Amino acid sequence: MFPEALSRLIAEFKKLPSVGMKSAMRYAYCVLEMSDEEAEDFADSILEVRKKIHICPLCGDYTEGEVCERCQTADKSTILVVGEPKDILAIEKLGTYDGLYHALHGLLDFRKGIGADKIRIKELLSRLDGVKEVIIATNPDISGEMTAHYIAGLIKPMGIKVTRLAHGIPMGSEIEYADEMTLSHALSDRKEL
Repeated sequence: MFPEALSRLIAEFKKLPSVGMKSAMRYAYCVLEMSDEEAEDFADSILEVRKKIHICPLCGDYTEGEVCERCQTADKSTILVVGEPKDILAIEKLGTYDGLYHALHGLLDFRKGIGADKIRIKELLSRLDGVKEVIIATNPDISGEMTAHYIAGLIKPMGIKVTRLAHGIPMGSEIEYADEMTLSHALSDRKEL
């Protein structure tokens, strides 16, 4: 139905999260309507982000530097644990948290074969020297709860306070989509596990 090159571009856009056939077609047609310079800038920005951005070896967030700026400057007595780097942005928008972050890059899900060895739990445990509190801010769903309790079980025996975001975020939702008021309330009303 489409020329081969256009079909391939549509197929690539469909690989993006939440992009169906109609959106993929709109994006592909938008690329077709770009000037050569705009299309080259678009393609270059994709290649540049792939070359320059990497995972911070400490917190797991994305950075251009060897270590991200937050890991160098933040209050090191608290670590807030999230499932994915994109969740850090949701907390950062609040402007109220000044501690460290730790992105696990996934959550425990034994049905999918994702155990503790597949996510960044060992890296979290190696960062706990001098930490007084670990705030677990994983999504309030089955995998998020299982991960939170697993991590709490490892950390609490070390004498470190472990808290969880309060239930201001509905079960089954994702942190990145929570509004700032709900997220702020959940962060300030966290509970010890």
